[in-house]
Amino acid sequence: MQNLFEEACDHLSKDKIMSFLVKKFKKKINWGNRYNPNHAVSISNLIIEQQISFKAAITVKKRFSDLINGMSNEEILKINLDKLQSIGISYKKAEYIKNVFNFFDTSNHDFKHMSDAQVIKLLSSIKGVGEWTSQMFLIFSLFRENIFSPKDLALINSIKKNYGIDNIENEMLDELVSRWSPYNSIACLFLWESIENKIFYSPKVEKF
Repeated sequence: MQNLFEEACDHLSKDKIMSFLVKKFKKKINWGNRYNPNHAVSISNLIIEQQISFKAAITVKKRFSDLINGMSNEEILKINLDKLQSIGISYKKAEYIKNVFNFFDTSNHDFKHMSDAQVIKLLSSIKGVGEWTSQMFLIFSLFRENIFSPKDLALINSIKKNYGIDNIENEMLDELVSRWSPYNSIACLFLWESIENKIFYSPKVEKF
């Protein structure tokens, strides 16, 4: 994976703005820091992250990790919904997490041999798991290297800040995604790092 990351950094650095981000954050990024071999737990953590702040998600995920520590998937399935709510998970998300563990309890899928589109279609069949969650799973659990999530507001805001664009048209976004391909997942890592640290390319870029 490290060789892939190095190759991606070299490719992305052909873009002067991405080159700036690579120089700033390359040594800080650990692509594998959110990996969990238990896919049900990985997706549950992504559900927790849905529509809440980065800091709040860290807190709730830590509580969830402490709660399920040492448990099997079967034992996690038996956790009372009220118990999940007590650690800061909404009732709806608690139900979604149960759906995920039920899915993996009754299904066994070989994600390694599935295309990105196949994984997204399969996971999106679980109530509570949509396109964004499936894309994050592809990036952080399956380490697929060419995933971009256009519905991720942090990514879009990071692009606006770094590229000096007030309104991103689809055509403009497609051009950037094409430029970063086949390493869009790694480009996302740098864009997220940029906005989390509030460090952006300067001066403002009017054209790219």
